[in-house]
Order: sequence, then structure tokens, then C-alpha cells
Amino acid sequence: MTQREVEVNWEDQNRINQFSKLNTRMDRLEDEYKAQKTEKEYLDDLAMEIELLDEDEPVLYKIGDAFVKIPLEDAQARLEKAKEDIDSCVDDLDSQITQISTEMDELKKTLYAKFGQAINLERN
Repeated sequence: MTQREVEVNWEDQNRINQFSKLNTRMDRLEDEYKAQKTEKEYLDDLAMEIELLDEDEPVLYKIGDAFVKIPLEDAQARLEKAKEDIDSCVDDLDSQITQISTEMDELKKTLYAKFGQAINLERN
């Protein structure tokens, strides 16, 4: 059984290129998503540890590359702000991943309809 040969026209090539770009972008976004989720877990663990500290003792808090002693309440406020920022970033990444996945699915349908098994668009 031989596969039928299908000519790749300019529009098809653009769709294939677009799919490739989206696939690469999806990989980067997924890596960033995992990194942000890990950072969120670290912040959650830190928040639990901070609750056990004495309220009268200053806390060493990392700002940039330096550690600065700040009151416990300030450290907790900064930590909450950092968690909110991470949550916002994770939500944004999730939204972008969903949008790209939808675009890739549409391109897959179009390309598989024309090329069938002659093209592989599945992610590893």
C-alpha cells in the first residue's frame, strides 16, 4: 500500500510553520508553568514555616541578592504579595497554554485532513 503524494502549497507550508512555532512556544510556556508552580509550593512551605516564628524577632528576608532583617509582619505581607504575583502569573500561563493548544488543534485538523498519515504533528 503506497501513500498518496500530496503537494505542499504555500498556505500548507505556512500552517506547518505556524504549528512548529506554536509547539516551541508551548514547550517554553509549559516549562515556565512548572517552574512557577514549584516556586508557589516553596512560598507555601515558607508561609507555614514563618507562622511558627516568634513575632518579636526580626526575620531574614531575601531582597534581590541580599538578606535583610525585617519585622515578621512585613515578611508575611511581602510573602503574601509574592504568592499573589505567582498565582497571577500561573493563571496567565495557563490561559496562554489553553489558547495555544486550541490553535494547535485547529491546525492539526486542517493539516491531517489534507496530509493524513504523511505528516506527524503529535508532541513527544
